[in-house]
Amino acid sequence: MILLNFFLFQNTGAKAAEVADEVERQSMFDVITSGGPMGIAIIGVLLVLSIIGLYIFLERYWTIKRAGNIDQNFMNNIRSSVMSGNINGAKALCQNEDSPVARMVEKGLMRIGKPLRDIDAAIENVGNLELFKLEKNLSKLASIAGAAPMIGFFGTVTGMISAFYKMATEDNVTPDVLAGGIYQALTTTAFGLFIGILAFIGYNILVANVNNVVYRMEQNTVEFMDLLQEPQA
Repeated sequence: MILLNFFLFQNTGAKAAEVADEVERQSMFDVITSGGPMGIAIIGVLLVLSIIGLYIFLERYWTIKRAGNIDQNFMNNIRSSVMSGNINGAKALCQNEDSPVARMVEKGLMRIGKPLRDIDAAIENVGNLELFKLEKNLSKLASIAGAAPMIGFFGTVTGMISAFYKMATEDNVTPDVLAGGIYQALTTTAFGLFIGILAFIGYNILVANVNNVVYRMEQNTVEFMDLLQEPQA
C-alpha cells in the first residue's frame, strides 16, 4: 500500500511539473503578446535595439582587443633598428604590425629629420585618427542604453492609458479587461530597463578598454620620442 502511494505520488508530481512547465511557457508567450499591438510593436523595437547593441558590443570588443595586442618586443626592435640607422627596417616592422601604435611610430619614422615638434604633431594626428576609429559606434551603444528605458516607459504610459480608457468605457470592468494594458505597461518597462542596463554595462566595458589602448599608445609614443633624442650610431 505504501509502495502504491509512493508511485501515485511520483506520477502526480511528474504530471504537476509538466503542467507547471506548460503554464510557464504559455505565461511567457501571453506576457509578450497580451499587451496588444502597441505593446508588441514596442517590444519589437526593443528587441531590434538589443540585437544592434549586441552586434556593436561584440564587434567593438574584438576590434579594441586586437588594437591592444602589441608585441612586447616591438619597441625594442624599433629601438635597435633606429639606433643602428636602419630606418627602412624600422618602417618594415611597423608595416608588419597591425596596431595603432605601429601606425603612429611609422608616421614618426617618416618624419625623421624634421624638428621634434613636427614629428610629435604628426604622431598626435595619427593618434587622434586611431582613437576615432576605436570609438566608432560607441555613441550608438550609449544612445541605446539611454533610449531603451525611455521606450519602455513610453510603453508603460500607453499601457496605462489603455487600461484607464477601458475602465472609463466598459460597463463591466473585470481583471481581464484591464490585463492587456497592465501587461503592456509592465513588460515594456522590464524589457526596456533590461536592455538599457546591459547596453550601459557594455558601453562602460568598451570605454575602459579604449582607455587602456590609449594609455599604451601614449606610453609608446613617449618612448619613441625619447628614442629620437638619443644619440644614434
